[in-house]
Amino acid sequence: MSFEQIVRVPVERVGAIIGREGGTKRFLENELGVKLDVDGREGVVAIRSESVGKADPFTAVRVVEAIGRGFSPQKAKRLAEEGTAFEVIDLREFAGGSSNSLERIRGRVIGLKGKSRRVIEELTDCNLSVYGRTVAIIGDAPEVQLASEAVRSLASGSQHRTVYNSLQKARTKRKMEKMFLWEGSSPEKLAEKLSKLEG
Repeated sequence: MSFEQIVRVPVERVGAIIGREGGTKRFLENELGVKLDVDGREGVVAIRSESVGKADPFTAVRVVEAIGRGFSPQKAKRLAEEGTAFEVIDLREFAGGSSNSLERIRGRVIGLKGKSRRVIEELTDCNLSVYGRTVAIIGDAPEVQLASEAVRSLASGSQHRTVYNSLQKARTKRKMEKMFLWEGSSPEKLAEKLSKLEG
């Protein structure tokens, strides 16, 4: 069973997909069992595979899309790990068609000297890329959901401190859950501790 899918990427990101002397392209082809045909002038990448069984063309599509959305190939390759999610948020949803609003929202998500992006990454263990009109997120599925909520909150005008506090609470809650599961505590005790934490 053969597979073929076309992925469009910004022309300026084609070089990142090909890599130095074609190194990134070769690595992706070998690692994921696919063939990449890259049209650098049009920003079109054709992903092909003759046998879906031993190849991973769906992951190849996500990796190419992630590189196209500004991630380095090293960070995009994280998508080959099981349970890793990928989400792209279009900031135009929040900008109302205004280019000035779009720039302001991008600035809010990035933060002064990159602080906002860095805090979200640290509190969710995700990777974020703010590129053009989008914010792309790579990480474990539950963490990507948290990071996505944080980005959407900032894009909607929420205060940075409020967003950071919300992420910090969620992180503490996850740590507590892991700790109690590790210790074998009963669900009732866990619920009691979590309610105290939230209260």
